[in-house]
Amino acid sequence: MEALTRRALIAGAGTGAALALPLAAQRMVDLHLPGGPSARPMAPRFPQKGEMIVQRIRPPLFETPFEVFDQGVFTPNDRFFVRWHWADIPASIDAAAYRIAVRGAVRTPLSLSLSELLRAGEHVEVAAVNQCAGNSRGLFEPRVAVAEWANGAMGNALWKGVRLRDVLDKAGIGANAKFVRFGGLDKALVEGAPRFLKSLPIDIARRDDVIVAFAMNGAAMPLLNGYPVRLAVPGWFSTYWVKMLADIEVLTGEDDNFWMAKAYRMPTVPVKLGDKGFPTAPISTMPPRSWITGQTNGATIALRGIAMGGDTGVAKVELLTGGATVAAALGPDQGKYGFRRWSAALPSHTGEVVVRCTNANGVTQPDAQAWNPGGYARNAVERIRLGRA
Repeated sequence: MEALTRRALIAGAGTGAALALPLAAQRMVDLHLPGGPSARPMAPRFPQKGEMIVQRIRPPLFETPFEVFDQGVFTPNDRFFVRWHWADIPASIDAAAYRIAVRGAVRTPLSLSLSELLRAGEHVEVAAVNQCAGNSRGLFEPRVAVAEWANGAMGNALWKGVRLRDVLDKAGIGANAKFVRFGGLDKALVEGAPRFLKSLPIDIARRDDVIVAFAMNGAAMPLLNGYPVRLAVPGWFSTYWVKMLADIEVLTGEDDNFWMAKAYRMPTVPVKLGDKGFPTAPISTMPPRSWITGQTNGATIALRGIAMGGDTGVAKVELLTGGATVAAALGPDQGKYGFRRWSAALPSHTGEVVVRCTNANGVTQPDAQAWNPGGYARNAVERIRLGRA
């Protein structure tokens, strides 16, 4: 793939007031969420974006229509989901003036321009799913009343950037470094609200495939997806993929900021609605998932879909129907962190079909979803009911 140059990166900044556009008259789409309202507006009016499902405008939460996932293994940039935590987001970026601070427990604090970042190390590419921890939250029962996504708070892209490790080594991290914390340019509208900050253990931050990404799918990323650069942490939930990355801080101890110590945490024991005081741990790696994206009816029913292994590759995808298990054929492997296409032919009949993925670590999707109060990390098997053509 042709290298993305500084000139091309800077050229990607001309997005204008990306969040100032009013919504035009919209059609509504039913997300088929259980137990409550499930219709959402479709909006075609945001710069660098095609038609998206609007979960919220401020801060922007835009969901990818599910039919997009049937069109190819990589999610187009203009249909890639959007999720921000705070509403004060730059409406445009001056790439020539952009700086990334590298500070904390380092020998040489840095303020890197984009040009300096591009020269900080080898340019590498990784295909990886970027998935919100709350993807499919709207399918939880009992419902969790925040950002009730269907299955479209995810996307698969080819990310290109510089290894985070090379950036850290340029600053010279200390032997006592334990975590690396990241911040972007988004701000809260309410004074005193905690800045959105996420941190990674130093061994994860130094992985070969953790990058400061400046391109997705061969182009500068859309403003709403984090232009000019964002962190890419393959195999980990999107909350760690900090957008408009502007601050890298090396820590000598565990991060106690709100977004690590209080938010984005999962129970470590079974819980039910109303439980309190249970132990939790930060969300981190993704589990395996699979979906049916389309079917063709004929003498047999040809099903197709996508699967992901989470923090490793897809080992197998199976279809369960009428007491039988059918092994799906897997499409080309784009890398262990990306979507994998699958297909299978079933006898023509009516009835329920379950799709199930097992990853390379032997982890299989569960039949039922354990509930949690954040509506995080859903990965129960997907079920559809087939009818005769």
